[in-house]
Order: sequence, then C-alpha cells, then structure tokens
Amino acid sequence: MPLAHFFLRERLRSGDVAVDATCGNGQDTLLLARLVGARGRVWGFDVQASAIAATHALLEVHGVSSCVELIHGGHERLAQFVPPGVRAVVFNLGYLPGSETPLTTTPENTIAALGQAAELLARGGFILICVYTGHEGGPEEAEAVEEWCRALSPKLFNAWSSRQLNRPAVAPYLVVVEKV
Repeated sequence: MPLAHFFLRERLRSGDVAVDATCGNGQDTLLLARLVGARGRVWGFDVQASAIAATHALLEVHGVSSCVELIHGGHERLAQFVPPGVRAVVFNLGYLPGSETPLTTTPENTIAALGQAAELLARGGFILICVYTGHEGGPEEAEAVEEWCRALSPKLFNAWSSRQLNRPAVAPYLVVVEKV
C-alpha cells in the first residue's frame, strides 16, 4: 500500500529494527531491509512456506538478505523471536495473492500479534496495518483490529484510520498505531 510505504520511508532509518508480520510476496520485507540497511535488523513472518521462499529469493536478488531473519510461522509468535525496541511493524491482513491455498489471517492471531507488537515497540515506533475486508472473514478481522485500537490507552498510543474516499467500501485501508 503506497501510504504505508510513505510512512516507512519517512520514519525508518539505518540501524532501526523492523518487522514484516505477513511477508506475502516480500515487497514490504524488501523495503524494510533497504531502509534499515546492514546495521539494522528485520524479522519477517509468514505461515506459508511459498511466501517465505519468495521473500528470501527477492531479498537475495536485491542483496539485502543478510539483515533479515525469516520465520516460517504465524505472526502471533512475534514475541518469541523479536526483541524489544522495534521501530516499525507492518501487517498486510487477508490472504496471499496468487496463492494456491485459501489461508487468511484470523482475528485471534492478528490481535495476539498486535498486542505483542505494541509491547515490543520503542517510544515513537509505529504499527502499520493494511486491512482488507473483501474476503470471507475480512470484515470480522477489520472490526477486531478497530476494537483493539479503540481500547489502546491514549496516554501510550495514538491510533488513526485512513480510507480512500473514492474507492468501494471493501477497498483496503490503513490503520496506523504510534507509541508515544
């Protein structure tokens, strides 16, 4: 999502720590790796072996695989691998485009992962959540994400939602959570 990439380019610096909670085809992981550079670290998660393989191949082609650790596992296991002090966490909810398997992210796993991500964030760090509602289970996951955001303490977090006004109601939208 272009708006998510805008935020990442504006806020991430060389040496930062970042997470791609849903690698998919690896585009977000690649951007994170380029932004944090050799001095930084990126963790990438996906439950599908094909997504991990595609991401690894993309990182290799672009020469940035050395700063990335790929985890073949769900984002609900984030805290098992990632240390505190994270600057950015990116979620693309829904399913892997072009995948042969109908796997989607679920409200339960996503909310667990968001809670862990919020705990791991450094002050000034942020979570970008690209929410897709145009598939089965998507509207329920979107509602769970929005409820989670509404429950965050305004003393500790800012939370925003950004939708395109000239797109259908099922178009993807971005949720941004910042640790203050």
